[in-house]
Amino acid sequence: MFIDTHCHFDFPPFTDHLADSIDKIRQADIVGLIIPAVSANYFNTVLQLADNYCEIYAALGLHPIYQHTMADLELLTNIVKTKPKKLIAIGEIGLDRYDLSIDWQQQLSFFRSQLALAKQFDLPVLIHSRKAHDIMYHELHRANLPCRGVIHGFSGSYQQAMQFVKLGYYIGVGGVISYERANKTRNTIAQLPLESLVLETDAPDMPLNGRQGQINRPEYIAEVFKILTQLRNESAEHIRSTILINTLTLFNRINRMKITQNK
Repeated sequence: MFIDTHCHFDFPPFTDHLADSIDKIRQADIVGLIIPAVSANYFNTVLQLADNYCEIYAALGLHPIYQHTMADLELLTNIVKTKPKKLIAIGEIGLDRYDLSIDWQQQLSFFRSQLALAKQFDLPVLIHSRKAHDIMYHELHRANLPCRGVIHGFSGSYQQAMQFVKLGYYIGVGGVISYERANKTRNTIAQLPLESLVLETDAPDMPLNGRQGQINRPEYIAEVFKILTQLRNESAEHIRSTILINTLTLFNRINRMKITQNK
């Protein structure tokens, strides 16, 4: 039984074959799937998917590598104010220093505004941080969100991860750990406190080793979990139950009663 804390299920690989995609996640024992929007164009789709399917939950945000306007930020704010029933996080938001052509000051401005929104409405955040971990740490430390959130797709050092963990953030564990060459990430995930980890796929992106060039899918989260158990010293059952508790603790608006009944 799994909860995928980061899956772009609103993208065409899934929405073009929605009935089949939903059937596949149910067969894979995925009892929760969080869809983070990346731009205002996806807000309605994400909210509709969450309304239509009991397993799906929504996160709304403005991703740092997309172009946004103040009208987009205003729309996000107005939607969050209405408190949609299955909106459980702000995301995907963050900072990205990989492509230096993207306006850095605009990134910072949108990011800080969305952190403030999450703080105002007591929502966790789904964080994109690429080549920006040190800056990200200072921004999150300053924001002091009550609900914290997930550092998504983390591939930094153990020391950087522990800085986020000590702030109260969780580390998203995805397909990167399937690559033996990703020694730094694998060693980091092996050493971090189990209580700081959650599972994610980032589907349709971040394919697992052996599936390069293919569409990643949320049902592959079982393989991420299996690899995680091979990296850790705890029993598979202890890892599974702890990660489920971590996820439900952070995303406390997930229907805990339904998850427990399914368990």
